[in-house]
Amino acid sequence: MSPSISAAQLQTLEDSLLNTSGNVPLHERFRSLFTLKSLKNEDAIKIISKGFQDSSALLKHELAYCLGQMKSASALPVLESVLRNPTEDPMVRHEAAEAMGAISASDSIPILKEYLSDSDRSVRETCEIAIARIEWERTEEGLLAGATRPGDVSQANIDELRSQLLDSKRALFERYRAMFALRNIGSPAAVDALAAGFSDDSALFKHEIAFVFGQLLSPHSVPCLVEVLQNDSESDMVRHEAAEALVLPHLKEWVARNDAPVVVRESCQIALDMWEYENSGDFQYANGLENTAAVAPIAVA
Repeated sequence: MSPSISAAQLQTLEDSLLNTSGNVPLHERFRSLFTLKSLKNEDAIKIISKGFQDSSALLKHELAYCLGQMKSASALPVLESVLRNPTEDPMVRHEAAEAMGAISASDSIPILKEYLSDSDRSVRETCEIAIARIEWERTEEGLLAGATRPGDVSQANIDELRSQLLDSKRALFERYRAMFALRNIGSPAAVDALAAGFSDDSALFKHEIAFVFGQLLSPHSVPCLVEVLQNDSESDMVRHEAAEALVLPHLKEWVARNDAPVVVRESCQIALDMWEYENSGDFQYANGLENTAAVAPIAVA
């Protein structure tokens, strides 16, 4: 059941997310986004969809992620338009394709197939994985698993999973299944196996490993995440994900660096805001609307 919210509160959330005043800090816009995501209704989807006119690639990336997590087919038209937009940041287009896979409508398969030869590698790889996911969820194994991400039920040997993770000859979907199985194990050995994936040449693949480390919150992953963040030759989409998975001292350093790419610096600012929330005793990571029952999960993709 969706949390109840008044029309006035909904308008406040829309004004905040879309920055209608022109002076809403990015972290407050993110709080509004997560509150809207938790509402899980059509009004929220319509408001979130309006945000793709913004100039921040990080915000638009997160809009697409939230729409995918809401798992409503009504979000598919805007996600498709984002994927089809050749002028949009590849990081945003990739997230739109991933969200289409998360919603898992079979009607999305022909659209995703159109971009299997996209000029951007992260986009075409995401489309490949999204198609495989949609098809897998309709197999007997997928129906029995009922998992939100392929591979969540696997508890295979760590060495075997590491081998599958690093085998570039395997389909990306299979490697992702090994990745999320290692995430579920979560031990230092599993973290080391995942960290080995940062040697891959796919920015999409490395971005997902950093995302998994953000879910694990394992101190054992900090050194490799710092190394990724400090690597000027690494893709922005990988560095931004590493920033959001990292801990406070390193985040403060990168917020203060004027030479950091915008998406990396913004990611550090959002992660810092989340850290401050987690240590404040506040009830929820949202924008503090009174009498709003929404509890927004702290998850940035």
